[in-house]
Amino acid sequence: MKDKLLIILLIYLSIGFSCRNTSRKSGDFFFPENDAIPLEEAEKLSAEAIADISRNIASPVEMANLLLMLDVPFSSSYLASSIDPNKRATANEKALALGILGADLGYLNMYGMTGTSVNMLSSIKKLSEEISVGQFFDFETIKRLSLNKNDLDSLLFLSIDSYTQIDEYLRNNDRGHLSALMIIGVWLEGQYLATQVVNEYPDPILRDRIGEQKIILNDLMLLAAPYCNRDPQFGNVCDYLEEIKSAFRGVNITFTMGDPISEEVNGALVVTQTETSEVEMTDQQLEEIIAVTKKVRDKLISDD
Repeated sequence: MKDKLLIILLIYLSIGFSCRNTSRKSGDFFFPENDAIPLEEAEKLSAEAIADISRNIASPVEMANLLLMLDVPFSSSYLASSIDPNKRATANEKALALGILGADLGYLNMYGMTGTSVNMLSSIKKLSEEISVGQFFDFETIKRLSLNKNDLDSLLFLSIDSYTQIDEYLRNNDRGHLSALMIIGVWLEGQYLATQVVNEYPDPILRDRIGEQKIILNDLMLLAAPYCNRDPQFGNVCDYLEEIKSAFRGVNITFTMGDPISEEVNGALVVTQTETSEVEMTDQQLEEIIAVTKKVRDKLISDD
């Protein structure tokens, strides 16, 4: 079952990684330290570029898949269980919570905790319906699959596909700010999972993946920049992202590019990226990233 799930996830994730690499040339690529994001540049992004950034960031199962592959034990303490959809008053709050809970749903499903995921589905259903994207969730099918662990691969496919469709629908219907908030929620919760786990189960692969989020965060802020002055709520979220970015300031990342390798595995096309990366991040920098991620995430899941 794990091999079958991995094939499905590799297909989705390879799309995101290929998008990330389209702007780089072969050879060594050093991610710059001075990485400010001018608003005028963010506003010039084409619809295709925005879609590429969204696909790169928005998988609700990517980090959970890594934790599973590293044999990290499941812990319910990582979940954003305190989120009450009835206390999310604005569309902004609902979209952000939808992203956070989507990442948690991916974590639950990836670990086969499908009974618990049924409870989370009710919150996701309410939030999605209240921002008029409930039509992209086949809740009855997802609920049925959640109760049948033998259909875990189908469940993951449906969950990922639902969030992909919501993102595209919001962007195409002049509600890109809600799409950005949902994606921020997905990313933040995935980063929270990773940083909490590395605290308890130090692993060099996970450590490097956390450091590489500096690049993803840069893309995320590019996506959010046109909306930061839209209203105070969105502005606060942008300020939180700036706090996290500050913790990454001294992290250096060097990429050595390679050509992707395509192969057929059990009848499915799997694309393997051959780039390598070197992350320079001190223990103190990692501690700062862990602390600020928890601080921001705890603020955003609070119902106060």
